Amino acid sequence: MSISASTAANYGSPYANPASPASGTGRGQSGTVALSEEEEKQVEKLKARDSEVRAHEQAHMAAAGGVSVSGPSYSYQQGPDGKRYAVGGNVSIDASPGRTPEDTLRKAQAVQRAALAPAEPSGQDQAVAAQARQMALQAMAEQAAARQAGNSIEKTYQPQDSTAPALQGRGIDTQA
Repeated sequence: MSISASTAANYGSPYANPASPASGTGRGQSGTVALSEEEEKQVEKLKARDSEVRAHEQAHMAAAGGVSVSGPSYSYQQGPDGKRYAVGGNVSIDASPGRTPEDTLRKAQAVQRAALAPAEPSGQDQAVAAQARQMALQAMAEQAAARQAGNSIEKTYQPQDSTAPALQGRGIDTQA
């Protein structure tokens, strides 16, 4: 399962095609790329998006704790200045159930915290958080069923022989 920021194409970016060449650029005398005013605006937008994407993915990482499988990975777009800018990203997390309902519940809560950590969670983040909530609810239902099974043994077990040891709450069937 991955938690990710939206890509440039989904972001509504005017520079969503990284393969398109920058028009109207030329090399200045210092070897730098001379950009038009419009291209300068595009570079500024790309810089802002890069910062936003990196902060978003770092928020996931900071909250993920032991459920992250890898560090952030980014998708890039080349700007009119020839530099690459992060326009999307994701953090892979382990959202598999734990060995016990208690482990699963702790893991689901960590996944949910990681998914909702950024200031503005994406649609994918919201979906991951919803799946984690579902996993937590299932783990809580399993815990409740186990408690109920333990309680029903204690309430219904009545030793027939007063000399027989009481096995209340151990889940052992004494009635053969």
